[in-house]
Amino acid sequence: MTSPVDALGARAAALDAEHAGSDLRHLFDLPEGVYLAGNSLGALPRAVPVRLEAVVREQWGAEAVSAWNTRGWWHVPRRVGDRIGALVGAGEGQLVAGDSTSVALFQTFRAAARLRPGRRTVVTDPGSFPTDLYILQGVAADVGWQVVLAEPHEVPAALDAHGEDVALLALSHVDYRTGELWDLEGLTAAAHEVGALAAWDLCHSVGAVPVRLDEAGVDLAVGCTYKYLNGGPGSPAFTYVARRHHDAFEPAVRGWHGHAQPFAMSREHEPAPGIDRVRIGTPPLLSMLALEAALEVFDAVPIEVVRERSLSLTSFLLDCLDALVPEVELVTPRAPGRRGSQVSVRHAEAFGIVRALAARGVVGDYREPGIARFGIAAPYVTHSDVLATATELRRVLDTGEHLADVEAEGPVT
Repeated sequence: MTSPVDALGARAAALDAEHAGSDLRHLFDLPEGVYLAGNSLGALPRAVPVRLEAVVREQWGAEAVSAWNTRGWWHVPRRVGDRIGALVGAGEGQLVAGDSTSVALFQTFRAAARLRPGRRTVVTDPGSFPTDLYILQGVAADVGWQVVLAEPHEVPAALDAHGEDVALLALSHVDYRTGELWDLEGLTAAAHEVGALAAWDLCHSVGAVPVRLDEAGVDLAVGCTYKYLNGGPGSPAFTYVARRHHDAFEPAVRGWHGHAQPFAMSREHEPAPGIDRVRIGTPPLLSMLALEAALEVFDAVPIEVVRERSLSLTSFLLDCLDALVPEVELVTPRAPGRRGSQVSVRHAEAFGIVRALAARGVVGDYREPGIARFGIAAPYVTHSDVLATATELRRVLDTGEHLADVEAEGPVT
């Protein structure tokens, strides 16, 4: 009689063969074992070290300051922005890369206040990533907004209740803890029905889920690049501003790279035309060019194919957990259309589980309250990896390894 593990192994092999065309592991230098933390920090694309070596020695080293012109350094934020824009459904000239997610959020929220003067309410999800909430609370205090907390399924009622006083709806596309994918198109339309703007955090969807910003009529969006885009630790964030808002978008932080004539060295700030007005100061060029190299991964496969592979992987992981580890509580939606690219489970000893799995070579991560996350970066995760994860989780629970008194190795969990 075939064991459940053997049956799942046969399925994993068949699914990996079926999706062989979207297996891009050869483009990455992967850690040993199974790496399921791509929703926190993506793996290293092999093109990145080669590109950085060339940039450091041939551009910075050989050409120094001349490279701003000869190598087009000045235009990198726009160039990289358009590469990302193609992944999130944004036409050229509406997205710029640079700065951090926190800075991008601040600029976006402050600009939204100016775009909707006289309105005094902002609606957001209390389950948003803490940075989003912190930045929004600060901006609200600065501009006099009332912050209304509403989970995404409560948003339409909250918008109806506050009507024309709502300036902004600020949400994350994917819940960072549970992996739930929210209805970007529908909630954007609901915001527009009361005359509000819609701003989206794409940190946990860009590079994993097709995003159609222009088609959905999204006004503003931000996202990081070190998760599913594999840009490297601390790689620059990006900001999207719909073209219809460019002329009225007023940056709160006004740096010289966002000036209409930066080398005129004027005392007064004149915003650059178009998306360039979102730029602030000199970008981290080494990180920007590393990110540009990392984005070449997506030249090999359309984002729609990445999504198809991701859904197959997450669906198979759900099946493996059901069959082998039914006692863990699934917090990620089973419906494919409501799932991003991770699977999360809740357990009283979730932190111990994550640490014990890491010791066995399966790397996920932990988030409060009691959630173990398994991020599926589809280009380099296989169905065999997914089965190995569930198998090792079963062994951890059977041996009690998760009950060991294990302290965190550092502040990052």
